[in-house]
Amino acid sequence: MSYARIIGTGGYLPEHIVTNFDIEQKVDTSAEWIFERTGIEQRHIAAPDETAADLAEHAARRALDAAGIDGDTLDLIVVATTTPDHVFPSVATQIQARLGAYGCPAFDVQAVCTGFVYALGIADKFVRTGSARRALVVGSETFSRILDWTDRTTCILFGDGAGAVVLEASEEPGILSSHLHADGRYKELLWVPAGVSSGYDQTCLNQAYVAMRGSEVFKMAVRTLGRIVDETLSANQMTAEAIDWLVPHQANERILVATARQLNLPMSRVISTVRYHANTSAASVPLALDVGVRDGRIQPGQTVLLEAFGGGFTWGSVLLTY
Repeated sequence: MSYARIIGTGGYLPEHIVTNFDIEQKVDTSAEWIFERTGIEQRHIAAPDETAADLAEHAARRALDAAGIDGDTLDLIVVATTTPDHVFPSVATQIQARLGAYGCPAFDVQAVCTGFVYALGIADKFVRTGSARRALVVGSETFSRILDWTDRTTCILFGDGAGAVVLEASEEPGILSSHLHADGRYKELLWVPAGVSSGYDQTCLNQAYVAMRGSEVFKMAVRTLGRIVDETLSANQMTAEAIDWLVPHQANERILVATARQLNLPMSRVISTVRYHANTSAASVPLALDVGVRDGRIQPGQTVLLEAFGGGFTWGSVLLTY
């Protein structure tokens, strides 16, 4: 059996940092309240001339360097993003041009915060079926561009960034399984009401910002992530004790704690970056994975569970041997 194995990770965060103290100068909140409710202390915000493709390129090059390969050896590029540079072309084709990976398939995936997990699951299928030997999977977001910075319920939660992995076909175990789900009935709990063909009006730009019913999203996320963990473990005939590291979507510290509790995992075995990254949507899982790899916590041969929940609603998991 051929597996898709991660051979390199990379991450990138914009230089500009916005702290909770900065936000409390703009909206009716306090730095202490933000941290107590979310576990977030700061977030990185893209510069006005930085795009999702720019962030993705930085993360991709770092992943390629870690893998020790050149971009022109890639057979597939999949980018997860909710905030692309353009309606079209895709961010993936822009990255393809910058990396010199001409000719291979390149496309974007939109599943909001679950986007990277979706993209990784798709790339895994390409590699397992022999359609690609090497694949680049990126999550990149300039989420700050769709935030209403006068809305204290949403602007405190999100940040910008990009994370990437390089996959390669291997006889050694890599990605063991992926589990992807969606349920569009709950779209209005977390969404951007306006779009290209639905209600977009230049005179009403507030309609193109994130809107969220936070308490309902929190309850749904905790329940759903518990189910996806159970599904993943059952599919692999594995118990929670076999998980060395949980790398969850970095939405909120309370959700991370609740998910770890359901797995009976101590927080010392959870890669948490939400304090310094905030919620970077599709970039949060690969950014956290890269942090865990680069600081030496995640070691070769260990079992890692990635999981995420996002607008749509979408949710999913990937279980892998690093």
